[in-house]
Amino acid sequence: MTPIKSPLAPRADATDLLKDTDLTGQTAVVTGAASGLGAETVRALLGAGARVIMPVRDTARGEHVARDLAQATGNSDVHVLHLDLGSLASIRQAAGEILALAPRINMLINNAGVMATPQGQTADGFETQFGTNHLGHFQLTRLLMPALLAAAPARVVSLSSSAHRLSDIRWDDPNFQTTPYDPWQAYGQSKTANALFAAELNRRYAEQGVTANAVHPGGIMTGLQKHMPEGEAQRRGWIDENGVPNPAFKTPAQGAATSIWAATAPELDGVGGLFLEDLQQSTPLDEASPSPLFGYKPHALNADSARRLWALSEQMIDQTGK
Repeated sequence: MTPIKSPLAPRADATDLLKDTDLTGQTAVVTGAASGLGAETVRALLGAGARVIMPVRDTARGEHVARDLAQATGNSDVHVLHLDLGSLASIRQAAGEILALAPRINMLINNAGVMATPQGQTADGFETQFGTNHLGHFQLTRLLMPALLAAAPARVVSLSSSAHRLSDIRWDDPNFQTTPYDPWQAYGQSKTANALFAAELNRRYAEQGVTANAVHPGGIMTGLQKHMPEGEAQRRGWIDENGVPNPAFKTPAQGAATSIWAATAPELDGVGGLFLEDLQQSTPLDEASPSPLFGYKPHALNADSARRLWALSEQMIDQTGK
């Protein structure tokens, strides 16, 4: 089957995708929208007339960004509320506030995340990256499902990364309790989890009108790199000796484009369970390629793993009693 593609070029800006689209009357929820990709995602949605809810950890910063975006787009229908994805109590509180604001949600874009953090735990005892990037969004999405179903057809976008290639799910020790902690392996595990979550969510709810896809936005320098020493970023070729990003990297506006495509594109109506990147359906990684920048490892969409991860996630959250 021919992979699904956007008619636009892979480096189009997010706003380019919606320049002829009217989203008036539709509601989107975008996590992590106080900076970077999230802010550009909100910019594009507001510009097309959507109502946008921004659950963020830093509400003062979120309010500042929301005011700027409202002024820039001429759409003031943007709402900021507090959400700490590392706290199940905060997630429950935020979900209640979101449902009160929006009993119908057309688009949920799970954009927030942390990367390569020092070893630590969330408020509920989960490894920081797995707990924040995956379990936090897993629980938020479950709590918002009534509003997504009420708005069906609705879409969920789960931001993954090419870093999913670094690790499958560590089934015997997802929280690094018995093995040495590696920040990149932990990040890779969380990004695999984001993709598997989208696949299983789609399997469970597509027939009820809620589809889900995973998105790799591309390489972008944002606040996500705050835990990475400058020397390491240089060694990886992400920046040069003057701190200038690699020309292969996208701008935040370009990076947000695939999220916007996943959330709104007519060619993806009723389509889910995919891994998307560069405004197109991704394909399995060609390990023999001299520069394998495009493609996903099969473990990211493995159906059995997706079911297993859903059950494990429920178990981990239920054990907290929250």
